[in-house]
Order: sequence, then C-alpha cells, then structure tokens
Amino acid sequence: MVADEAIAESLCFVSPQECAALISRERPIVLLRRRPDVNLAEAVSPGNPATGVMLPCTPMHDLLFRILRERWNTEPALIMTSGNISEEPIVIDNAEAEERLAGIADAFVHHNRRIHTRVDDSVVRVVSARTMPIRRARGYAPQPVFLGRGEAEVLACGAQQKNTLCLTRAGFAIPSQHLGDLENFETLRFFQETLERMARLFHVTPTAVAYDLHPGYLSSQFALGLPNLKKIGVQHHHAHIASCMAEHQIDGQVIGVAWDGTGFGTDGTIWGGEFLAAGYLGFERYARLRPVLLPGGDSGVREPWRVARSYLLDTFGAIPDDPRWRAMAAPERLRVVDTMLAKKINTIPTSSAGRLFDAVASLIGLRHTVSFEGQAAMMLEAAATEYSSTDPYEFSLITKSPMDIELRPMIHQILAGVEAGEPQTRLAARFHATLVAVIAEVCRRMRADFQLNRVCLSGGCFQNALLLEGCLDTLRSDGFEVFSHREVPANDGGISLGQAAIACEQLRSLSS
Repeated sequence: MVADEAIAESLCFVSPQECAALISRERPIVLLRRRPDVNLAEAVSPGNPATGVMLPCTPMHDLLFRILRERWNTEPALIMTSGNISEEPIVIDNAEAEERLAGIADAFVHHNRRIHTRVDDSVVRVVSARTMPIRRARGYAPQPVFLGRGEAEVLACGAQQKNTLCLTRAGFAIPSQHLGDLENFETLRFFQETLERMARLFHVTPTAVAYDLHPGYLSSQFALGLPNLKKIGVQHHHAHIASCMAEHQIDGQVIGVAWDGTGFGTDGTIWGGEFLAAGYLGFERYARLRPVLLPGGDSGVREPWRVARSYLLDTFGAIPDDPRWRAMAAPERLRVVDTMLAKKINTIPTSSAGRLFDAVASLIGLRHTVSFEGQAAMMLEAAATEYSSTDPYEFSLITKSPMDIELRPMIHQILAGVEAGEPQTRLAARFHATLVAVIAEVCRRMRADFQLNRVCLSGGCFQNALLLEGCLDTLRSDGFEVFSHREVPANDGGISLGQAAIACEQLRSLSS
C-alpha cells in the first residue's frame, strides 16, 4: 500500500487504465509491473515481475501514512495482509484477534466501530486495456449482475476453491464477496453466515439450489443437505462458460473454451482443458487436451514435478535417465511416484490445462514445488513475457469424440530445447504461443461444425495475460466475436454466477 498514485508510479509502470483502477472508489489491489531499478524487496513478489499495489481505502490508512511521513520524512510502501491465519476467514472481533493472531502480530490497533461483514480486498488486472477481476470482494460485491432469465429465486453454492455464493431475485444475480477455499469448518461457517446475511438483506427465499457435480466439495454437500429445495447439479466447466455468457447477456449457443486446474467431469475424470459447444441448457464436449495421469491427487498440485514426470512417461514411454529429471525430488519420492504412474495406483486421468502449465514449468527448470496455488504458472508467464515474438511448437488434433489435442510433439520439442540449452524465456514463450495456436485452430473447426462464431474464454488459465491477449488478438483477427470476463473472475470465483444462470434458465424452461 502506498499513499497515492504518484508513489505507485515511482515503483511500477502504471497505464492510464491501471491508474483509473487504483484511484477508483472500489480501491482494489491492482497487479502492476515493477520498475526494474525499484528498491522493493524480492520477497514481496518472488519470481514475479508484477506486484499488487493499492491505495488507502479507509481513514485509518490515511492517518497511518500521515504519521509515518511526519516521523520518517519519507513516503513509505507498506506490506499489508489480511487479519487471518492462512486458509481461515478474516478475524473481525477484537478479542478473537488478540487470541488467534497473537503469534503473528506484534501489536494491535483496535477500532470502536464494529465490523459486520468479513470482506477481503479485491484484486484486479488490466488486460488489453480492460480491467479484469481476479478476486471480487470489497468495493465490488454484492453488485448485482442482470440475468433476465426469469423471476426464480435460486441459491448457487459455487465451487470449492475461491468460493463465492450467488442468489437470484427479480431477474438479477447477486454474487457474494470472495469467501475463500471451503476446506474446513471455519470457512463453511463463514459461507453460512454470508448466505444468511445476503438472504435477509435482499429478501431472497430460494426455491432451488445449484451445485457443482464434484461429490467431495463442501459447497455441494451443503447444497444437497438443504431440505425442500429443488437440486440442480451443474458441471464445473459448463458453469465457467455460462458465467461469461451471463455477464455479457449472451443468449443461444457459444464456443466455450474452459481452461483451468481442476473440474469434475461427467465421465468421473478431472477435466480442465475443454472446448464446449454450450448454452445455458446444456453443452457438448467437442475437444480436450489429451489426458495424462495425475499422480497423488492434490499432491500433484503442490508438486509440479509429479505432473512433469507423468508427461515424460506419456511422451517417451519411460522416464529418460537424465540428471535433470533425477534432480526433481529425493530418489525415494521419485521412485514412489514413478511406481504410481507405471501401475496406475492413486492416479486419475486429467485433461487439465493448469496441470500442463505446472508440468512445463517443472520440465524447463523453473519450479518443481510451489508454496501457493498457481505459482509455477505465474513464473512461466513471467518468463515468457521477457521473450519477444516466437513461433509455436508442433501439435496435432486426433479426430474422435471428444477430439484429443495431441501435445506430445510439443513436449518433445521443449525437451530438445532444454537439452540444447535454450533460454527458459524462449521455451516459455513458445509454449504460450502453442496454446494460442491450439485454441485458434480448435475454434475454427468448431465454427465450421456448429456454425458458431461467438467464443467465451473462461477458467483460471485466462487470468494469464499473455494467453488471454494472444487469444483475443488471434481469434478477433480471424473474425470471431470473443468474450472474456469483466464482472466476475475467470477463476472459480465466477462459478456461482454460471450455476445461477443455468439453474434459472432450467427453471424458466420447465415453467414455460
């Protein structure tokens, strides 16, 4: 946090659109590219050229900067973080703060105004001169989104990660603020508190509840446990595309490109690199990234080297005996994972684009383990932005239902580049160029097969500015009408809006 936009510009490159976001009444955190000679500690955003910057959003912040300016005779940049333990909701009670945060904070400044609602800071990024939400919370929520899909009052429970809930009333959808990952009792209680408050505030009495098909999600279990409500299950990636359609008020069918880390598929596998011909009432899965095995479930998310070894085995039939691959992890851990992959023990097929990003980041030596979600993919994007225009790698499309996108030629070429000592920046840039080429080619085929020309891009992978801008430019130059997120996040924070739109359309079609 800095005192004003002039100080922000001394630390980072700030475009007019980014400056407008910084000084807006919403006062979000804006992801900005650091100036190369700036005196900011590397630990602020390690391995990432972007830094989140925000301006004061309360009078207390202004007072703090005034005191520090007078005492130090300088303009400080302060590291701000939420008042909570990782994976738990923000603490809003003074006594609870002193108890739960005593091991984190050296001092407490209490306020005599009660906090009624836990709300995180919003996070945005400017892509192609448009502001894109990464986390929609303070300042933006609960701003309604017009649906116009009937008068039904619906509760949509969202996904497991980056959870939001959504209520509908009088043709409008009302998404909640970012609630976090529903992984423990504390966050589930926060979910329930938010639902009760929003239902009371907006006078909503749901008659139906929409939920993700994943049986392990706490949000889905909560929905299925609600009595006397019609239950509407919605496939994860269908909800992604519907969320993009809803915020742009699109009717009919679209070409939906849903790329993310994890989503439960209708075939019981993990999806995440999907091309759908989709409308609110249904979808057809046209193409996918050809599945590979994900070893160890969530461990594969925290340790990209696991997915990298899966791609090595998938590409070569055996993992090459090379010092690079032996250095990924301890020998015993490598042996265990290789056995899992060879014997298909504790593995599940996945078409996930997010895991592909992780695998490539590991294969080119950027990151074998991560400390937070998306870290390896962020480093891959950061590396790619340092290399100018480049050609894509080879890939092929295997005609079947759904079509498989064959990327083993690309993996071969990436590893040849690693062997030849090519810069990581070039390898990362060519990887991104390949994904843009894949998306453009599949969309062309879908246009020919379905006579559709509108493309909706959704899923967490489209928070990647390089991927998103490449797709927008390439598809639009090819005559497509392309839509991306501007109201709700492309990540799972937008899932509840998509679920709500699908549920409302289903209820409207049943009543007509």
